[in-house]
Amino acid sequence: MTDLQGFNSAPAEQLRPLLTECLAVPRWVDAVLAGRPYPSDEALLAAADGAASLSDDEVHAAIAGHPRIGERSTHGGVSARWSAAEQSGVAASLADRLKAANAAYEERFGHIYLVCATGLSGERMLDDLAERMANDPRTELRVVNRELRKIAALRLRKVLHPHDTQGS
Repeated sequence: MTDLQGFNSAPAEQLRPLLTECLAVPRWVDAVLAGRPYPSDEALLAAADGAASLSDDEVHAAIAGHPRIGERSTHGGVSARWSAAEQSGVAASLADRLKAANAAYEERFGHIYLVCATGLSGERMLDDLAERMANDPRTELRVVNRELRKIAALRLRKVLHPHDTQGS
């Protein structure tokens, strides 16, 4: 798939796995597929974002496949490559601090810390994680939903333009 025309005309079963790699929520995948054909990339991204207001259960399901910040995905496939590129700002020297911060976050909220890491340094992620520790669990789930939306949009752009190296 190299463009919107290919996205609009591809069989749903060819797109379903790619969309699931963008956001692992079946309802979202179905909504994005049902909206085809899209007149523009922007229309697709707007529809995808509009469908990404997730329930608490959907947020938990969606983050289940994401690796911890500072760790690499064990799932393999395209999302593992995307995740590695998205986390490229994490320096190896921060590994111990990230591991400890992730553990504290998981203890507080019961799920991994998730942030749209593209363009963020490891230090900035540590700062963000520390700030978010002050959230109550309900607020934090809404923050995670917002981050999932950002990740889905970035990955959806990669589905449309897999050879574009901008914004990896």
